[in-house]
Amino acid sequence: MWQVLALRYGAHERMAQANFLMPVADAHDAMPIDYFVWLLRGPGGREILVDTGFDPETAARRNRPIMRTVADCLRAVGTTPEAIRDVIISHLHYDHAGNLGLFPNATFHIQDREVAFATGRHMCSTCLRTTFEVEDVVKLVRAVYADRVCFHDGEGEVAPGVTVHRVGGHTDGMQMVRVATARGPLVLAVDAAHFYANAERQNPFPILFDLGAMVQGWRRARQLAGGDESLVIPGHDPLVRRRYPAMDAEGEVVRLDLPPVA
Repeated sequence: MWQVLALRYGAHERMAQANFLMPVADAHDAMPIDYFVWLLRGPGGREILVDTGFDPETAARRNRPIMRTVADCLRAVGTTPEAIRDVIISHLHYDHAGNLGLFPNATFHIQDREVAFATGRHMCSTCLRTTFEVEDVVKLVRAVYADRVCFHDGEGEVAPGVTVHRVGGHTDGMQMVRVATARGPLVLAVDAAHFYANAERQNPFPILFDLGAMVQGWRRARQLAGGDESLVIPGHDPLVRRRYPAMDAEGEVVRLDLPPVA
Protein backbone atom coordinates (compact mmCIF):
# COMPACT_ATOMS: atom_id res chain seq x y z
CA MET A 1 0.00 0.00 0.00
CA TRP A 2 1.18 3.51 -0.83
CA GLN A 3 0.82 6.89 0.86
CA VAL A 4 -0.09 9.80 -1.43
CA LEU A 5 0.77 13.38 -0.45
CA ALA A 6 -0.46 16.41 -2.37
CA LEU A 7 2.05 19.27 -2.01
CA ARG A 8 0.80 22.71 -2.96
CA TYR A 9 3.52 25.00 -4.26
CA GLY A 10 1.53 27.81 -5.90
CA ALA A 11 -1.88 29.35 -6.59
CA HIS A 12 -3.55 31.76 -8.98
CA GLU A 13 -6.70 33.84 -8.62
CA ARG A 14 -9.25 33.56 -11.43
CA MET A 15 -12.98 33.62 -12.12
CA ALA A 16 -15.07 30.54 -12.70
CA GLN A 17 -15.60 31.03 -16.43
CA ALA A 18 -11.84 30.71 -16.98
CA ASN A 19 -12.07 27.10 -15.77
CA PHE A 20 -14.85 25.88 -18.10
CA LEU A 21 -15.20 25.53 -21.85
CA MET A 22 -18.97 26.11 -21.94
CA PRO A 23 -20.72 29.12 -20.31
CA VAL A 24 -21.57 28.74 -16.61
CA ALA A 25 -24.12 30.52 -14.45
CA ASP A 26 -21.48 31.42 -11.83
CA ALA A 27 -19.10 32.81 -14.45
CA HIS A 28 -17.98 35.81 -12.37
CA ASP A 29 -17.56 33.97 -9.06
CA ALA A 30 -14.05 33.54 -7.72
CA MET A 31 -12.62 30.09 -8.53
CA PRO A 32 -8.89 30.06 -7.82
CA ILE A 33 -6.53 27.39 -9.04
CA ASP A 34 -3.96 25.52 -6.95
CA TYR A 35 -0.69 24.08 -8.24
CA PHE A 36 0.41 20.72 -6.83
CA VAL A 37 3.01 18.03 -7.14
CA TRP A 38 2.29 14.62 -5.63
CA LEU A 39 4.65 12.43 -3.60
CA LEU A 40 4.02 8.68 -3.43
CA ARG A 41 5.57 6.73 -0.56
CA GLY A 42 5.56 2.97 -0.74
CA PRO A 43 7.03 -0.22 0.68
CA GLY A 44 10.62 -0.06 1.80
CA GLY A 45 10.57 3.73 1.81
CA ARG A 46 10.42 3.99 -1.98
CA GLU A 47 9.39 7.44 -3.20
CA ILE A 48 7.92 8.45 -6.56
CA LEU A 49 7.14 12.03 -7.55
CA VAL A 50 4.29 12.87 -9.88
CA ASP A 51 5.12 16.04 -11.86
CA THR A 52 7.73 18.67 -11.07
CA GLY A 53 5.91 22.03 -11.05
CA PHE A 54 7.46 25.23 -12.38
CA ASP A 55 10.40 27.32 -11.25
CA PRO A 56 10.50 30.92 -9.93
CA GLU A 57 11.60 32.32 -13.29
CA THR A 58 8.61 30.79 -15.08
CA ALA A 59 6.37 31.92 -12.23
CA ALA A 60 7.48 35.54 -12.69
CA ARG A 61 7.18 35.43 -16.47
CA ARG A 62 3.70 33.91 -16.40
CA ASN A 63 2.47 35.80 -13.32
CA ARG A 64 1.79 32.62 -11.36
CA PRO A 65 2.82 33.13 -7.71
CA ILE A 66 4.90 30.45 -6.01
CA MET A 67 4.37 29.96 -2.28
CA ARG A 68 7.48 27.82 -1.95
CA THR A 69 9.67 26.01 -4.41
CA VAL A 70 9.12 22.36 -5.22
CA ALA A 71 12.47 21.57 -3.59
CA ASP A 72 11.30 23.24 -0.37
CA CYS A 73 8.00 21.35 -0.55
CA LEU A 74 9.89 18.07 -0.65
CA ARG A 75 12.23 19.05 2.16
CA ALA A 76 9.21 19.97 4.28
CA VAL A 77 8.03 16.35 4.14
CA GLY A 78 11.42 14.83 4.84
CA THR A 79 12.93 14.16 1.45
CA THR A 80 15.02 15.93 -1.21
CA PRO A 81 15.00 16.17 -5.00
CA GLU A 82 18.26 14.20 -5.10
CA ALA A 83 16.61 11.29 -3.25
CA ILE A 84 13.87 10.85 -5.86
CA ARG A 85 14.62 7.97 -8.25
CA ASP A 86 11.39 7.98 -10.30
CA VAL A 87 9.37 10.95 -11.59
CA ILE A 88 6.12 10.48 -13.47
CA ILE A 89 5.42 13.32 -15.90
CA SER A 90 1.67 13.48 -16.49
CA HIS A 91 2.21 15.83 -19.46
CA LEU A 92 4.70 18.46 -20.56
CA HIS A 93 2.86 21.72 -19.80
CA TYR A 94 4.95 24.30 -17.98
CA ASP A 95 3.26 23.78 -14.59
CA HIS A 96 3.89 20.03 -14.61
CA ALA A 97 7.28 19.56 -16.26
CA GLY A 98 9.48 22.42 -15.08
CA ASN A 99 12.33 21.84 -12.65
CA LEU A 100 13.53 18.65 -14.39
CA GLY A 101 17.08 19.68 -13.56
CA LEU A 102 16.31 19.41 -9.84
CA PHE A 103 16.20 15.62 -10.10
CA PRO A 104 19.65 14.44 -11.22
CA ASN A 105 19.12 10.84 -10.08
CA ALA A 106 15.61 10.29 -11.42
CA THR A 107 14.20 8.35 -14.34
CA PHE A 108 11.32 10.23 -15.99
CA HIS A 109 8.22 8.24 -16.93
CA ILE A 110 6.21 9.69 -19.80
CA GLN A 111 3.97 8.64 -22.67
CA ASP A 112 5.41 8.15 -26.17
CA ARG A 113 2.64 10.32 -27.57
CA GLU A 114 3.32 13.21 -25.22
CA VAL A 115 6.91 13.58 -26.37
CA ALA A 116 5.83 13.24 -30.00
CA PHE A 117 3.13 15.87 -29.39
CA ALA A 118 5.45 18.36 -27.69
CA THR A 119 8.15 18.05 -30.37
CA GLY A 120 6.00 17.60 -33.47
CA ARG A 121 3.91 19.55 -35.95
CA HIS A 122 1.30 20.69 -33.43
CA MET A 123 3.88 22.93 -31.78
CA CYS A 124 3.86 25.04 -34.95
CA SER A 125 0.51 26.40 -33.70
CA THR A 126 0.73 29.15 -31.09
CA CYS A 127 -2.56 28.18 -29.47
CA LEU A 128 -1.23 24.68 -28.75
CA ARG A 129 2.33 25.52 -27.70
CA THR A 130 1.62 28.48 -25.41
CA THR A 131 1.24 26.21 -22.36
CA PHE A 132 4.62 24.56 -23.00
CA GLU A 133 8.03 25.97 -22.11
CA VAL A 134 10.50 25.05 -24.82
CA GLU A 135 13.41 24.72 -22.36
CA ASP A 136 11.44 22.18 -20.32
CA VAL A 137 10.87 20.11 -23.45
CA VAL A 138 14.54 20.41 -24.41
CA LYS A 139 15.58 19.17 -20.94
CA LEU A 140 13.33 16.16 -21.37
CA VAL A 141 14.90 15.42 -24.76
CA ARG A 142 18.37 15.71 -23.20
CA ALA A 143 17.26 13.21 -20.57
CA VAL A 144 16.24 10.84 -23.38
CA TYR A 145 19.78 10.99 -24.77
CA ALA A 146 21.15 10.38 -21.27
CA ASP A 147 19.10 7.15 -20.95
CA ARG A 148 17.00 8.65 -18.17
CA VAL A 149 13.52 8.41 -19.72
CA CYS A 150 11.17 5.44 -19.53
CA PHE A 151 8.54 5.61 -22.25
CA HIS A 152 5.05 4.17 -21.81
CA ASP A 153 2.60 3.32 -24.56
CA GLY A 154 -0.91 3.55 -23.11
CA GLU A 155 -0.66 1.69 -19.81
CA GLY A 156 2.43 0.80 -17.84
CA GLU A 157 3.74 -0.07 -14.39
CA VAL A 158 6.19 2.23 -12.63
CA ALA A 159 6.32 0.15 -9.45
CA PRO A 160 4.13 -2.56 -7.90
CA GLY A 161 0.89 -0.74 -7.11
CA VAL A 162 1.68 2.33 -9.25
CA THR A 163 0.52 2.38 -12.87
CA VAL A 164 0.14 5.01 -15.57
CA HIS A 165 -2.74 5.27 -18.05
CA ARG A 166 -2.84 7.46 -21.15
CA VAL A 167 -6.17 9.22 -21.67
CA GLY A 168 -5.24 12.17 -23.88
CA GLY A 169 -7.70 15.04 -24.04
CA HIS A 170 -5.85 17.88 -22.34
CA THR A 171 -2.74 17.00 -24.37
CA ASP A 172 -2.28 14.09 -26.73
CA GLY A 173 -0.17 12.14 -24.25
CA MET A 174 -1.91 13.11 -21.01
CA GLN A 175 -1.59 10.26 -18.49
CA MET A 176 -3.25 9.58 -15.15
CA VAL A 177 -1.67 7.70 -12.25
CA ARG A 178 -3.37 4.87 -10.36
CA VAL A 179 -2.00 4.13 -6.89
CA ALA A 180 -2.85 1.22 -4.60
CA THR A 181 -3.74 2.68 -1.19
CA ALA A 182 -5.33 1.41 2.01
CA ARG A 183 -8.66 2.96 1.03
CA GLY A 184 -8.66 1.65 -2.53
CA PRO A 185 -7.24 2.43 -5.97
CA LEU A 186 -6.58 6.17 -5.90
CA VAL A 187 -6.49 7.90 -9.29
CA LEU A 188 -4.51 11.11 -9.74
CA ALA A 189 -6.40 12.54 -12.71
CA VAL A 190 -4.03 15.53 -12.83
CA ASP A 191 -5.19 17.65 -15.80
CA ALA A 192 -7.60 15.08 -17.16
CA ALA A 193 -9.85 16.98 -14.72
CA HIS A 194 -8.58 20.25 -13.27
CA PHE A 195 -11.51 20.58 -10.84
CA TYR A 196 -14.10 18.24 -9.38
CA ALA A 197 -16.64 20.43 -11.14
CA ASN A 198 -15.26 19.73 -14.62
CA ALA A 199 -16.38 16.11 -14.49
CA GLU A 200 -19.44 16.74 -12.30
CA ARG A 201 -20.81 19.38 -14.67
CA GLN A 202 -19.53 17.60 -17.78
CA ASN A 203 -17.89 20.90 -18.68
CA PRO A 204 -14.16 20.63 -19.44
CA PHE A 205 -11.31 22.97 -18.69
CA PRO A 206 -10.87 25.13 -21.81
CA ILE A 207 -7.24 24.20 -22.56
CA LEU A 208 -7.54 20.95 -24.48
CA PHE A 209 -6.39 19.05 -27.53
CA ASP A 210 -9.18 16.47 -27.98
CA LEU A 211 -12.59 17.14 -26.43
CA GLY A 212 -13.88 13.62 -26.98
CA ALA A 213 -10.82 12.06 -25.38
CA MET A 214 -11.19 14.36 -22.36
CA VAL A 215 -14.80 13.28 -21.79
CA GLN A 216 -13.83 9.62 -22.11
CA GLY A 217 -10.97 10.30 -19.69
CA TRP A 218 -13.44 11.19 -16.93
CA ARG A 219 -15.13 7.84 -17.44
CA ARG A 220 -11.81 6.02 -17.49
CA ALA A 221 -10.80 7.67 -14.22
CA ARG A 222 -13.94 6.34 -12.53
CA GLN A 223 -13.28 2.87 -13.92
CA LEU A 224 -9.70 2.88 -12.65
CA ALA A 225 -11.00 3.94 -9.23
CA GLY A 226 -13.34 0.97 -9.12
CA GLY A 227 -16.37 3.18 -9.68
CA ASP A 228 -15.73 5.23 -6.53
CA GLU A 229 -15.63 8.90 -7.60
CA SER A 230 -14.21 9.94 -4.21
CA LEU A 231 -11.00 8.14 -5.22
CA VAL A 232 -10.52 10.36 -8.29
CA ILE A 233 -8.37 13.41 -7.45
CA PRO A 234 -8.43 16.46 -9.77
CA GLY A 235 -5.21 18.26 -10.56
CA HIS A 236 -5.80 21.86 -9.49
CA ASP A 237 -8.82 22.08 -7.20
CA PRO A 238 -8.40 23.94 -3.86
CA LEU A 239 -11.19 21.72 -2.51
CA VAL A 240 -8.64 18.89 -2.32
CA ARG A 241 -6.94 20.65 0.60
CA ARG A 242 -10.28 21.02 2.39
CA ARG A 243 -11.39 17.44 1.86
CA TYR A 244 -8.27 15.60 3.05
CA PRO A 245 -6.28 15.54 6.31
CA ALA A 246 -3.56 18.18 6.54
CA MET A 247 -0.03 17.08 7.35
CA ASP A 248 1.18 20.56 8.32
CA ALA A 249 -0.17 23.56 10.19
CA GLU A 250 -0.68 25.62 7.03
CA GLY A 251 -2.62 22.95 5.17
CA GLU A 252 -0.20 22.99 2.24
CA VAL A 253 0.33 19.21 2.44
CA VAL A 254 -2.58 16.76 2.57
CA ARG A 255 -2.77 12.94 2.70
CA LEU A 256 -4.93 11.61 -0.11
CA ASP A 257 -4.67 7.95 0.92
CA LEU A 258 -6.55 8.69 4.16
CA PRO A 259 -10.36 8.99 4.26
CA PRO A 260 -11.74 12.45 3.46
CA VAL A 261 -12.43 14.70 6.44
CA ALA A 262 -15.58 16.14 4.83
